[in-house]
Amino acid sequence: MSKWLVTGGSGFLGINLIRTLVEKGHEVVSIDIAPFTYPDMADRIDHRIVDIRDRKAVDECMSQGVDVFMHGAAALPLYKKSDILSTNIDGTRNVLESAEKYGVNRGIYISSTAVYGIPEKHPLYEDDPLVGVGPYGYTKIEAEKMVKQFREKEMTITTMRPKSFVGPERLGVFAIFYQWASEGRSFPMIGRGENLYQLLHVEDLCNSIIIAAEHSDTQAVNTEFNIGAKEFSTMREDYQVVLDKAGFNRKIKKSPANLVIFALELLDMLNLSPLYPWVYKTATKDSFVAIEKAEKLLGFTPKYSNKQALLRNYQWYLDNRESFEKSDGVTHRAPWSQGVLGLARHFF
Repeated sequence: MSKWLVTGGSGFLGINLIRTLVEKGHEVVSIDIAPFTYPDMADRIDHRIVDIRDRKAVDECMSQGVDVFMHGAAALPLYKKSDILSTNIDGTRNVLESAEKYGVNRGIYISSTAVYGIPEKHPLYEDDPLVGVGPYGYTKIEAEKMVKQFREKEMTITTMRPKSFVGPERLGVFAIFYQWASEGRSFPMIGRGENLYQLLHVEDLCNSIIIAAEHSDTQAVNTEFNIGAKEFSTMREDYQVVLDKAGFNRKIKKSPANLVIFALELLDMLNLSPLYPWVYKTATKDSFVAIEKAEKLLGFTPKYSNKQALLRNYQWYLDNRESFEKSDGVTHRAPWSQGVLGLARHFF
């Protein structure tokens, strides 16, 4: 069995990957700026509160006989711009340089499909142009460039570009939708909701990470992979299954896209928007990636469709909402502030 270093171990992806790794018998060193708050795993791993911008602290963790690193720690779009830049660029450099220093030559970097910007054609392939939207998208592109530089130093580092993924522990923007559904409310889409929008179950992402890390052909996996659900339909159709599950006979509602986006832009300027620009500017457009490369080179086969992923995430929300319904944050593990939507929901 291998020893893994997981950055961002306290986060949504981190805990799901850690649970999977431990179940498979691997050792795990987890690092995160936040405490590790999962009782089921706390005594089964080595968790350290570390800011990846602290190179000395990263070195101390990387020097513990690590075989593989998964770098998922990042400052998300709702963080301050300065934190996004320093964490996602400087922090990534620290992790890569530390891995090189201690001979950890196998790694996974978690990027994002945000690197494609707001494209006009679909599906998106790994060799399509990269156009970052906002500080987050920009830093993901810069981090990918760094990964390529370290590949030239005989390191095998697989870059994953996952679609928005859901599953156990996932809240963030999805918590807004789930709360409305559980309260028996309809839910408005930005626009008509007739666009194709691919999602991903976190279990499928974790499996793709492990497959890449254990793949015998290092040359084949030393590249970028899109990861997403294979089965998906329109946003209206996929999200409607959650309202149907809630059982109040409510529907996904359409709205005037241009007017809503303009209003969200104004709210964003006033720091009152519950959504960041890349979310509301892509919400009316098709958004899906080709996964043929991962299917062919990794042997990756997604287990869950969009509908299955959303339903499983919603059920987890219902089972656990008492533990987080009063919390508020900017990570995927906390319900995002609804801003003015908190008032608007009473009209649905």
